[in-house]
Amino acid sequence: MQKDNDLILNAKQIHQQAWVFDAHCDTICRMTNEGYSLEKSNKTGHLDIFRMQEGGIDIQIFAVFIEDIYKPDRSLRRALQLINSFDQEVKKNHSSISLARNFSQLQEIKNSGKIAAILSIEGGEVLEGELGILNILYQLGVRLLTLTWNQRNQIADGIEEARTGSGLTNFGLQVIKEMNRLGMIIDVSHLSEKGFWEVVEQSQAPIVASHSNCYSLCSHPRNLKDEQLKAIADKRGVIGVTFVPRFLTEKKGKVTIEEIIKHIDYLVEKIGIDYVGLGSDFDGTKKLPVGLEGVEKYPYLTLELLKRGYRKEDINKILGDNLLRIFKEVVG
Repeated sequence: MQKDNDLILNAKQIHQQAWVFDAHCDTICRMTNEGYSLEKSNKTGHLDIFRMQEGGIDIQIFAVFIEDIYKPDRSLRRALQLINSFDQEVKKNHSSISLARNFSQLQEIKNSGKIAAILSIEGGEVLEGELGILNILYQLGVRLLTLTWNQRNQIADGIEEARTGSGLTNFGLQVIKEMNRLGMIIDVSHLSEKGFWEVVEQSQAPIVASHSNCYSLCSHPRNLKDEQLKAIADKRGVIGVTFVPRFLTEKKGKVTIEEIIKHIDYLVEKIGIDYVGLGSDFDGTKKLPVGLEGVEKYPYLTLELLKRGYRKEDINKILGDNLLRIFKEVVG
């Protein structure tokens, strides 16, 4: 019993001292569609300020997700609505959370005891084929772009269009180059395999898969094959392990934190500790593993990593240091 108590205490200390960085949540849509507020405890959802504080979150990437009904011709308008909703919510809670546009601001926000929010967009259809819109979104604070969702857009094919074997369009090639120039993180989650390999070839900066898992453990099309995992590591990128049950296991029944740990273990074994992160997909899924039903449960993941024999410095890398490195190197 004493040994268990010591382990729990050690896990809490590691978690409190670490930079905890989650690469993906879909909470902005809930803010806009359901009147979801960050300042209230939202037990129907997965994430709010109080629960983020309880879970020890230091940095959260908030995704602007473009729903199908707004594609293709209302994507930008919808994105601006969502960004405005997010901006108002952050301003309303300025004493607890702030938008970070660069690494220096991340440090300032953490040192002030607040949560750092990073803005991303999930779906390059937001650009509506106009490269100049990318620069405008950058000025609004967007620092990561998930190139596609599951369908085709002006940049590339999503994973549901993989049958065509298509990769990046000419416009997509321009987007990759411009994102490198601006200092925006390229996210390959949801991208078709052909498009993935062309991004690897074209990008001069590290790339991320903000919320994807290992195909060898769960053969869902959204997951990444071993060669893809290695390619991201070779570019000094990061894979954010996601908590969505259908991307964790093909088994029926109860899914637990153990399934998340299996994907982390696999990544560490195949590509090394320096390329593994976390991308929960909170508020983007109805179901979550037992024991990790919301952001407040994050310390239990740290406890499981410690039980598994991970050292403190390696746990710190998984919890956030690896994603911090990407943000510092790409965004600056």
